[in-house]
Amino acid sequence: MKQQGAHPEDAEGTSDVSSRPGAGGTGAEDTGDADAKDTGKKAAGRSEPGVDEPDEVYADEVEGDEPLLPARVHRPSDLMRFLIGVLAVAVLLAIAAFAHGTTSGLEQDINKGTGQAPDLVIKIAGLASSIAILLVPVAFAIERLIKRDGLRIADGVLAAVLAHGVTLATDLWVAKAAPGSIQDALTQPSPGDIHALTDPVHGYLAPVIAYMTAVGMSRRPRWRGVLWIVLMLDAFSMLVTGYTTPFSIILTVLIGWTVAYGTLYAVGSPNVRPTGRTLMAGLRTVGFRPLSAAREEAPDTPENGDRGRRYFVTLEDGPPLDVTVVDREQQAQGFFYRAWRNLMLRGLATRSSLPSLRQALEQEALLAYAAIAAGANAPKLIATSELGPDAVILVYEHIGGRTLDALPDEEITDELLHDTWHQVRALQSRRIAHRRLVGDAILVDRSGTVILTDLRIGEIAAGDLLLRMDVSQLLVTLGLRVGAERAVAAALSVLGPDAVADCLPMLQPIALSRSTRATLRRMARERAEREREAVLEASRQAKHARLESAPDDDTAPVLEKPGKKAVKAEARAEKRAIDEAVEEAREEDLLTQIRHQVLLIRPQAPVEPARLERVRPRTLISLMAGAIGAYFLLTQLTHIEFGPLVAHAQWGWVAAAVLFSAASYVAAAMALLGFVPERVPFVRAVAAQVAGSFVKIVAPPAVGGVALNTRFLQRAGVRPGLAVASVGASQLFGLGCHILMLLSFGYLTGTEKTPSLSPSRTVIAGLLTVAVLVLVATSVPFLRKFVATRVRSLFAGVVPRMLDVLQRPQKLVTGIGGMLLLTACFVMCLDASIRAFGDETTSLSIAGVAVVFLAGNALGSAAPTPGGVGAVEATLTVGLIAIGLPKEVAAPAVLLFRLLTLWLPVLPGWLAFNHLTRKGAL
Repeated sequence: MKQQGAHPEDAEGTSDVSSRPGAGGTGAEDTGDADAKDTGKKAAGRSEPGVDEPDEVYADEVEGDEPLLPARVHRPSDLMRFLIGVLAVAVLLAIAAFAHGTTSGLEQDINKGTGQAPDLVIKIAGLASSIAILLVPVAFAIERLIKRDGLRIADGVLAAVLAHGVTLATDLWVAKAAPGSIQDALTQPSPGDIHALTDPVHGYLAPVIAYMTAVGMSRRPRWRGVLWIVLMLDAFSMLVTGYTTPFSIILTVLIGWTVAYGTLYAVGSPNVRPTGRTLMAGLRTVGFRPLSAAREEAPDTPENGDRGRRYFVTLEDGPPLDVTVVDREQQAQGFFYRAWRNLMLRGLATRSSLPSLRQALEQEALLAYAAIAAGANAPKLIATSELGPDAVILVYEHIGGRTLDALPDEEITDELLHDTWHQVRALQSRRIAHRRLVGDAILVDRSGTVILTDLRIGEIAAGDLLLRMDVSQLLVTLGLRVGAERAVAAALSVLGPDAVADCLPMLQPIALSRSTRATLRRMARERAEREREAVLEASRQAKHARLESAPDDDTAPVLEKPGKKAVKAEARAEKRAIDEAVEEAREEDLLTQIRHQVLLIRPQAPVEPARLERVRPRTLISLMAGAIGAYFLLTQLTHIEFGPLVAHAQWGWVAAAVLFSAASYVAAAMALLGFVPERVPFVRAVAAQVAGSFVKIVAPPAVGGVALNTRFLQRAGVRPGLAVASVGASQLFGLGCHILMLLSFGYLTGTEKTPSLSPSRTVIAGLLTVAVLVLVATSVPFLRKFVATRVRSLFAGVVPRMLDVLQRPQKLVTGIGGMLLLTACFVMCLDASIRAFGDETTSLSIAGVAVVFLAGNALGSAAPTPGGVGAVEATLTVGLIAIGLPKEVAAPAVLLFRLLTLWLPVLPGWLAFNHLTRKGAL
């Protein structure tokens, strides 16, 4: 078995080695004793079992402790429990605030039931619990101090102090600022003084619970049982005597529990990872006589953090062993990543984000036995054992060799590829999914035999989805080393065409391992950089060739100077050279190459990526943003009576708003075609803009319209590179016009009510903000490089297209006119919507309406929701109210405007989209 080493935070605490016998030798565990080190090196250097060693060599002389660094660890499980506690407190307070009738009825029922308890029982329970609730924590602290576990006691005391502070703050908040419903749920008149109220949170109970949780009593059943009995008796006595309420008890428990885990995550829990001495003792309990243990290095990747620490162990009377130590801290590595994949993906992530040590041990042992029973080459598990309550070990027979990642390219032969696929076929014949067929999980021993390691996250009785994912993952892993052609050929020869073709829907980044996705992203960046360099080089060569062909003599006759046709011909030649350079430099990514190789054998194979995500992150963000916008709108609309408002609406202005909305599609077509020198049908361009009203609802924001226009131009006969450049030029020019108009109308709005022409403070603040951002971008090296790279690529693609448009004044006028007309149509539509619900006293200036629209449109383009839903409505409503429009007019005006420009055009847009698709125009 190929040992991979430990998590980086343990690297300083052990003596690491990077090889083993047969692969370069080993080193001994760092024991702090020179003689022990020497003896360990001798033992670790044996290549054959049974070689006699000096009589003075014993296991006790070479074993030793590893320094525990860091002394404290921050467990993700503590953070999760803290967040759950905070959420539970918030839910409890929300119930107390909004369900006042339910809480009152619950308190009455509980008080009625507890009021029947005998007084003697209540007094005995109260007295016993009052004494025991202080004695039990003190007794446990003394017991821990005797066992030299003072760190946990210190953590408990700190958590108790913090919990007491939180209870005081909560009591003050409930008494001074909390709503009356929360105060009624958490307090009641004190039995001793009817003019005073009981404490909302128990000042001593919450610290005791925090102390109990922080010191780890939950892992000691006897102490835990005793303390919980004491706490329940105390809560019962307090509840029966009328000194608390049920909600107060629940809140007290939640605060103590939450503060404890927050404290543990903030300061860290004591590191209880097993040491080298513990490992040696654990091996002896399962019948081995170890001499030395050497840690092995692993690549510092996110996927290796939870794989356990790997040791090469030599024995007195047998061959060496490969031992894996798994503890709770290392098992928690990558918890949030696994939890996210469990939430977002269907059938891909591990069954449990944070399984128990027993579950992890049983799963890895079961997979090790199942893989060998299936006929695959896998490490042989010979023993398992627990190392206390927080760690386990798995003992494997030692296998020397190198991983696929460590092999040179010339040593990866076709025989080795076929052998790898044979091992995967053996697993799949028994429906065993490996689920991590990356380079460091494929081991090649000294004889060239392939062995599959790292089976810890595999799956027994796996479904077809996981089995196909294994095939796709191995195709990519091998393709990264030997290319798509050889990887696919080896898979076809072993698995057959059908099995390989079935994995094509799984060839998508989200179905691959984390390290593989990182490699593919790096390769994509390298390809993009090479394409940019090729475009820039082609542009430089074309300019150099044009300069060389230009006349050198300034006194040459004027007739010999090139005319307009010659200049256009040179520009076309330059564009042709750039396009050819782009085509030559364009490289297919590895996943596309694999698909093409498979399609050569199975042309009818499915290539559409399978839907693996339950919910996409973009969808979550859109839902949250939409909910915020809907909440804002609903709060604005609750105070508006729509009946009288609609009855008194001016329908002439509504009709005008409809006309302005319809005219915007003609303006959008002009704005697009003005940057396309080629001849494109105008009517179809208008229909494409109508279709865009449907696409922007179902596609990601700021992407759907660009993709639709690019596709439309390509179908209209424009070359792909030029189509992208034309749409980019239109977007770039539109952005510039948008900024200029926003500043211009902002200036006019600021000077409307003043006799001077000085700009408003808002405009000045905006200009200063832009200046500061520019200075920051140019002063920070990383940002400067980022901006320079993007600007260079922009000039290489979009700017040449704009220069071509500048040579045709009629096209330039069409584009600029379309941009201005498009903005004017939207501004007039919003103004007509305002006039439809307002009167002469509520009219606004066109400049003010334009500023509000431009600001709302800019925010809508940046919002993650389709069509800027939520963000645009909120921005427009707030903006109109800010410039003096009553809320009763602003809210319905914005709704009418969005209805005419976003929602009503969806149906015509869908019809136009289907029509253009059938005609082959999209």
